[in-house]
Amino acid sequence: MAEKKFTGKHFLMVFVGAFGVIIAVNLLLAWNAVATFPGLEVKNSYVASQSFDERRNAQEALGWEVSAHAKGGLLILSITDEAGAPVQVSNLDAVLGRATHVQDDRTPDFQFDGKAYVAREQLAPGNWNIRMTATALDGTPFEQRVVLRVENS
Repeated sequence: MAEKKFTGKHFLMVFVGAFGVIIAVNLLLAWNAVATFPGLEVKNSYVASQSFDERRNAQEALGWEVSAHAKGGLLILSITDEAGAPVQVSNLDAVLGRATHVQDDRTPDFQFDGKAYVAREQLAPGNWNIRMTATALDGTPFEQRVVLRVENS
């Protein structure tokens, strides 16, 4: 039986094949990253920046503290004032989702129970974000991203 030699053609095929795989994987990962994350917080950042300081100062003047936790199939969003008393808002909109993609995004149906806002949500373990916008009873807008860490049950 004749011994096969490793020729320049063989080297070229291995070289092109190896780099072809690397390039294909990089293109796939780049496409996946762009396709799964919208990347926009606001439509026009310049316009949003013009009133940022005023909105931030009004929001900080409320003195609210916001926290969230998940327990027993319930998602609990707690808003308290400077004295630690529960705050009831005139309007609350929230989007619950993962920090890295939008496929798990949903809008919880929060109801105020006298102490906090509660919604029925079954959450998988891991990091979640609640992007909330609320309106105080005096009309002051409030926006915050609340980080929620759900542990294994």
